[in-house]
Amino acid sequence: MVSWLRIALVLTCLTLATLALLPAQLVCLRFDLRLRRRIPRLWHRAACALLGLKVRVHGTLEGRRPLMLAANHASWKDILVLGSIADVVYIAKSEVRDWPVFGLLARLQASIFVVREERRKTGEQVGEIARRMADGEIVVLFPEGTTSDGNRLLEVKTSLFGAAATAAAQVPGGTVFVQPVSIAYTGLHGMAMGRYHRPIAAWPGDIELLPHLLGILKEGAFEIDVDFGEMIPYDASGNRKALSRRVEQRLRTMLGDRLRAR
Repeated sequence: MVSWLRIALVLTCLTLATLALLPAQLVCLRFDLRLRRRIPRLWHRAACALLGLKVRVHGTLEGRRPLMLAANHASWKDILVLGSIADVVYIAKSEVRDWPVFGLLARLQASIFVVREERRKTGEQVGEIARRMADGEIVVLFPEGTTSDGNRLLEVKTSLFGAAATAAAQVPGGTVFVQPVSIAYTGLHGMAMGRYHRPIAAWPGDIELLPHLLGILKEGAFEIDVDFGEMIPYDASGNRKALSRRVEQRLRTMLGDRLRAR
């Protein structure tokens, strides 16, 4: 009974927070006001607090622009965690647009939806990413292309860095700054989270969303460590494969060190 009361309370508070911020965000989106980048951070902070996500930040967000964050991806909670730290915009698969609840939230945050299977749209999509980065927005890429079980970094897909490669040729100065960011789920109810319990926080693609979401709402009290790594400058003459290898190496090191520490 207590668990279901907690779920009802959290969902009610999230709904109220959404309704409170929604009118202002819709106006900002309609007129493309810069405030549209800041309002989602307020919502993400509220969501983290209500869900019991305690976020610890290590290192600092790169101050130079245009900036792309390349982060490992274990769960939809990664969106809340990064969104509570900085004013970011996400690169998402096109099908996310039509997901219940999450699709609406992604659209309200002005996410960049990409169709990876249609090459004819690649130029248009990359152009949108470049335009947003040139305008000072921080773009988040999950280069694994899918979610893991939270215990390891999956293979980083070189093709997903095509946006950075093309954007570098289109932004002022001709350089994109790519910063690796590791997200590690390290604690549950104040106890260190080991390999066995970490999949509770993660959301691999073969797990249905609703049961997983209810499980997270029942549990609460997750601890997440976010590490901002050393920035990698990347210009139009750079090698995309070399960039992906450097990002993968740094992500693997940061994530591994953080998980072993717990």
